[in-house]
Amino acid sequence: MSPQIESRRVSDLIPYERNARTHSASQVSQLAASIREFGWTNPLLIDGKNNIIAGHGRMQAALKLGIDEVPVLVIDHLDDAQRKALGLADNKLALNAAWDEQMLALEVSELQVSDFDMKLIGFSNAEIADLSAEVQFMPADEGDQTRLDEKPLKMCPACGHEF
Repeated sequence: MSPQIESRRVSDLIPYERNARTHSASQVSQLAASIREFGWTNPLLIDGKNNIIAGHGRMQAALKLGIDEVPVLVIDHLDDAQRKALGLADNKLALNAAWDEQMLALEVSELQVSDFDMKLIGFSNAEIADLSAEVQFMPADEGDQTRLDEKPLKMCPACGHEF
């Protein structure tokens, strides 16, 4: 059975004292702005005793926003080594991804045109300027559609939904 999202009081949650991931005040402010704009899109991961496995930055953002309850996934079937590994993997695996620079530049340029608040996406002004300079609009052809059609399905690790 997959864990279900629950709500827990922030005051009941216990940060992991050996959390290896750090969050600057600026990054916590970015997380808070994201939560304010988009809502909670990523719950904290906790064990059965309210110890935070992953999501320390999101908890700090909740405190900054004065939020009393946060969504959590209770992961209570792991041993100590697995909990430590999950905390590290949750942070590191996302960092191992790469960007498709052309697609990223296109997405950013479309957001700029729509007058979206670009501070909410986490890129610096310099990064956005560099991406904006890279946008090259070329007419699409059948090969472009074929490449899009051949993209592999992704699976949500929490619920197993393929998209």
